[in-house]
Amino acid sequence: MKILVLAEHDGASVRRTSRSALAFAQALVAEAGGAAQWLVCGHQVAEIARDAARTAPVLVADCPELAQPVADRFAHAIAWAARQQGADMVVAATSTLAKDAVGRAGGLLGGAMASDVIGHQWQDGELRLRRPMFAGAVTATVVLAGHPQVIVVRPSAYDPVEPAEQVHPVTQLEVAVQDLPSLIRFEKLDSKKSGRPDVTEARIVVSGGRALKNSADFERLIGGLADALGGATGSSRALVDAGIAPNEFQVGQTGKIIAPDLYLAVGISGAVQHLAGMKNSKVIVAINSDPDAPIFEVANYGLVADVYEVVPKLIERLTAS
Repeated sequence: MKILVLAEHDGASVRRTSRSALAFAQALVAEAGGAAQWLVCGHQVAEIARDAARTAPVLVADCPELAQPVADRFAHAIAWAARQQGADMVVAATSTLAKDAVGRAGGLLGGAMASDVIGHQWQDGELRLRRPMFAGAVTATVVLAGHPQVIVVRPSAYDPVEPAEQVHPVTQLEVAVQDLPSLIRFEKLDSKKSGRPDVTEARIVVSGGRALKNSADFERLIGGLADALGGATGSSRALVDAGIAPNEFQVGQTGKIIAPDLYLAVGISGAVQHLAGMKNSKVIVAINSDPDAPIFEVANYGLVADVYEVVPKLIERLTAS
């Protein structure tokens, strides 16, 4: 079995979420035989390739046309690399890029695809994949019939592979630039600059909900508490829709799926769509003025209080030392 794992990166190193996808791939080859290797796409990605090589062999597709992760070109590059390498499987982590480009690559390859995979097992020589449905209300077991297989893994389900001292080989692929589509043009990226960790990578996430009235309060309370704990800021969809929090902060069924060591839900009621994105967190702490809020049903610790009164006190206590 030959598995190609898409390496998402931040411009300097491979994202932790992708290392979880590699863990899934390495588990498969350990059980069924074969090899797993990275696919790094982009432009001037030598540093990223060196980082990736500390966990697995690396294939690099490097050209100016792949400088931005535009869906049509990235999908074509992924499908092209999979065909060239004779890959039996393409694996990626659940992310915005995966939703945008990996599904397209699956269509180009013409195989079979499963997304949001949270577990697997071999039974009678058949790979069975588990994936949540209906906002996590049920878990389906599926078998893919087709070749190659494209599997997108929920990062919270697999512990990421940690970099080692051993360096694996890096192979440059000759990208057929003339074959890359150009129907989509990258214009700009609207993103709020932040020195905090990404919500999908942080061990501690502080999320705000409908109780926050404006962007200034969100930054002061949610951002301040996140800074005091050394964590990331998250948000419910309600705040994103209201323009109070940026889209990249959204946690939930239609946002980021995360499982940090500590998740603080501040002023979040706990709608099923939000719970689908964070209920696998190791420890959940909820602060809400409504004692009947659904979030308390999944929380390990709960505090019934006004967030505008209690959060400043928490920040003061945490920063006092």
